[in-house]
Amino acid sequence: MRVLMLSKACIVGIYQPKLEAIARRGVDLTVLVPPEWRDERGVQRLERSYTAGYRLRPIPIRFNGNFHLHHYPTLAREIADFQPQIVHIDEEAYNLATWQALRLARRAGARSLFFTWQNIVRRYPPPFSWGERWVLRRADYAIAGAAGAADVLRAKGYRGRLAVIPQFGTSETLFTPRDSKPQRQFTIGYIGRVVPEKGIDVLLRAAARMDGDWRMRVVGGGSARVETRALAQALIVDDRVDFVGQLPSAELPAEYHKIDVLVLPSLTRPNWKEQFGRVLVEAMASGVPVIGSDSGAIPGVIGAAGRLVPEGDVEAFARALAELRDRPRLRSELSEQGRARFLAHFTHEQVAESTVAVYREIMAIASDAAAGG
Repeated sequence: MRVLMLSKACIVGIYQPKLEAIARRGVDLTVLVPPEWRDERGVQRLERSYTAGYRLRPIPIRFNGNFHLHHYPTLAREIADFQPQIVHIDEEAYNLATWQALRLARRAGARSLFFTWQNIVRRYPPPFSWGERWVLRRADYAIAGAAGAADVLRAKGYRGRLAVIPQFGTSETLFTPRDSKPQRQFTIGYIGRVVPEKGIDVLLRAAARMDGDWRMRVVGGGSARVETRALAQALIVDDRVDFVGQLPSAELPAEYHKIDVLVLPSLTRPNWKEQFGRVLVEAMASGVPVIGSDSGAIPGVIGAAGRLVPEGDVEAFARALAELRDRPRLRSELSEQGRARFLAHFTHEQVAESTVAVYREIMAIASDAAAGG
């Protein structure tokens, strides 16, 4: 089957093994991406890290960095040239790019699906509400990244076929446990966007309440970088915190080997709650114990393989951190449990297999419709 995927996320190299895994399952796959994507972290340029077996094509993008308005002026020509049977739109239903791609897919006689992480019911003003409603009524299939996102789709009136599959898995060979446990200070890790809703202030306040030895690594960029550094200074812990900044995706696997626990202290906001927490999966794959808040999808990702803490509870985070620092055997147990949970649920191969199963279902439905069944 011929599948055309439209995905700005796939410019990131560590996401691309999923595409290779899809292609290995007999899919003639072309993936269209922008040359770069801009957001509060800066500019992410296209990485060509895993490109075997499929075509990765950068195409022009308009309104780069605008989640609602970005779209692709040459998309009609790409669809006409490739003649896909399925157009996989790796975007939210309210985006202009989704409306554009779905309209062009229908015009070309191709089936379509879109993806969503949105796990809070949000209402948009026109014209975005019109476009979203049009997409929800006409898409052949939807993939939700987590159960909460599936619930929101249904609440918004989507009545079509639906699967719950994470957008990406993680590589079981790229993210691996380190061979030995080095003798060093207990090191806390935060990896991700440095923005207020991620709760890094909670993590800093919790760490500052811990007695004894510890260090912290903050990896990532975002709008709250200056405020986060200032808070570390105000708490008199800035000499213990290393602000690493944004790293290329190829350097992330080694970063997990530098920490003893990964913390994701996300905070629910009126218009956002944690949609997945990819860094939790990468940490578990790397044999790093995880602590997460109970915001959004985090409990479903961690399961029983880590520690869950009420969001915003500084004292509870401090206790969880101290427990893991002071109990090396517990860290080893959670390391093993996390790796096992990752292998059972979150590899690229599993995500690819589930995604291709959706493609096959779409093709079977199309075949039945053509036969008058």
